[in-house]
Amino acid sequence: MSRWQALRSLLLPLLALTMPAWALAAPPVPAAHLALELTLDPGTRQLAVVASVSPGERNFRFALHESLHIETASVDGQAIVLRPAGQQGNLRAWQARLPTADATLRIEYQGTLPALAGHLDHRQVLGRLPPMAAVEGSFLPAGSGWYPQPAALFTYRVRLSVPGEQRALVAGRLLEEESPAAAGDHYRASFEFVHPADGIDLMAGPWIVRERMMPTSDAAPLRLRTYFTRELDEIAGLADAYLEDTGAYIKRYGREIGAYPFSGFSVVASPLPTGFGMPTLTYLGAEVLKLPFIRATSLGHEILHNWWGNGVYVDYATGNWAEGLTTFMADYAYKENESADAARAMRLGWLRDFAALPAASRQTLASFRSRTHGAAAAVGYGKAAMLFVMLRDLLGEQQFRAGLQLFWQQQRFRIAAWDDLRQAFEQASGQSLTIFFRQWLERDGAPKLQIQSASTSTLASGTGLTIEVTQSAPAYALRLPIEVNYGQRSENRAVDIDGLQQKVALAVDGPAQSVVLDPQLRLWRLLDAAQLPPILRQWIVARGPRLLQVSNPPEVREAAAALGARVFEAAPREIPPGDLRKTTTPALMIGLHADVDAALTATGLPPRPQQLEQQGSAQVWTIAGQAEVPIAVVSARDAGSLRALLRPLPHYGSQSWLVFEGSRARARGVWPIIEQPVPASTAGRKAGD
Repeated sequence: MSRWQALRSLLLPLLALTMPAWALAAPPVPAAHLALELTLDPGTRQLAVVASVSPGERNFRFALHESLHIETASVDGQAIVLRPAGQQGNLRAWQARLPTADATLRIEYQGTLPALAGHLDHRQVLGRLPPMAAVEGSFLPAGSGWYPQPAALFTYRVRLSVPGEQRALVAGRLLEEESPAAAGDHYRASFEFVHPADGIDLMAGPWIVRERMMPTSDAAPLRLRTYFTRELDEIAGLADAYLEDTGAYIKRYGREIGAYPFSGFSVVASPLPTGFGMPTLTYLGAEVLKLPFIRATSLGHEILHNWWGNGVYVDYATGNWAEGLTTFMADYAYKENESADAARAMRLGWLRDFAALPAASRQTLASFRSRTHGAAAAVGYGKAAMLFVMLRDLLGEQQFRAGLQLFWQQQRFRIAAWDDLRQAFEQASGQSLTIFFRQWLERDGAPKLQIQSASTSTLASGTGLTIEVTQSAPAYALRLPIEVNYGQRSENRAVDIDGLQQKVALAVDGPAQSVVLDPQLRLWRLLDAAQLPPILRQWIVARGPRLLQVSNPPEVREAAAALGARVFEAAPREIPPGDLRKTTTPALMIGLHADVDAALTATGLPPRPQQLEQQGSAQVWTIAGQAEVPIAVVSARDAGSLRALLRPLPHYGSQSWLVFEGSRARARGVWPIIEQPVPASTAGRKAGD
């Protein structure tokens, strides 16, 4: 995900406090500029900065982290007073009255940064992080107040210095670099960002840097780099593979969208479980970088953010379109390249994730800002990506691709909204898309569709098929995919509907035996209950989850309680076995193997699934056929096997069952979907056509 997309929505209240109203809707080419000269010592966590700020206005407000203390402030060598302007959380706001609008304010400040919080999990790093430093890695996020931000968008130049065994960088073009020549020397580097930027992230660590220059046909070579820990760098071929794949993704998206907009790209190892994309780099957890599938999935996603999110900025007031578009062109496109079945499975996952949400947790796409929990991800990633699947089906590949390229040409390094996307696709296709975008952006639900009846009739010109379709209120305007089955063969058709109950007639090749509504799941909709075998997402996002412990040893109960707290996004309430069926909120049963088997029998639940028996150190499964009281089970060999699930299990919300050996998922799956064809009756012969 784009770094600023994870942070900026959390910072909007502070930006409103520290900046004038016009700065939140800054022009595409900013007058504001920031120059930083800084020294960071990760060992002592000391940060010393000289900032030269040109905000382009006389009344300048900014914020710094509370660990940083201002020593001097001046304009043209003359001291200037900075007045406190409030505090929000750990950020202190300041106000300066500059002599002229084009004045440059010089601020010297320093302090001891908070220590790196290495215990954070993937959910916590999506929140507002402070600037953190440690020898094993330092991360100073854009929204953490480690520098005075001149405006919502600005250009910058950064000159940094760190101890010789460290390396450091910010997003942008590398201007110069000085490696230590002797013991005690510092590493120094300078970077600049000449496009409108909405923040600066600083990263430092004990990295080994590998570099490859990538030739381009119409510009200077691109600088591709890895900043890896020694452990990562010593994995044979890993750095080369990342450099090779980085170049391939840049070429791919350059062909699909337009030329890569920056001077290079770096893959940077993080000591935290991060997955952030910034202009010119991605900051990925060091443990994650070892996984072979990351280069085939997450790497391309983060590189694509250099076009969507970092190359065209998001107008958050009207919703975050960049995550959905990036998911569609990266994660989903890779599945399409793999096979039609793999792409369908991803679409099914999106629909299942959405159906697992309580109605109160569903938000509109227009209100999605960033992924801070599973409910938001189901909409901002899944629903948004499906919007682009449906739009491409509606327009056709050629017009859809033309719309994307036009959007890039028109909005490059500008703040763009969903409405700008709509207009680009309208220009490319020559058709109005107002209704299409309005219904998918402004409604928080999805249509529930059903084929009530189907009948074939003999016409003078051939065979007709009449289908009666109903949908939940309010009605959507839909191009509904259907499959017509003739027995030994089938064909895919599409019908347009816009009413709550509607009959549509088709000319078909012969008497149809049955029809199936949207069998390839190409429409955003609420699946029928029979098509919804339960997945763990339903428990993760539950509003009032319950926890049933069925084992008594204290160390097992402690591990089970910790696991329940990790899996659920809301705090669970512990219940006794007798309360299992008293309410309809999702319940999670946790215990040792023998105790779980006994509890399943005592409560009248189905036994452990046969395919899970005698496998792994822990097994997790949802119980199908319990829609009125959703129940999931975690069964483990011992307390240590439960504790091993603390980190991995929350990542598997799209699964119905898993087998773990320690912390590694050996097997996983989703209970099968049930197709429901509607038989086509035969009507009498009709006169005429």
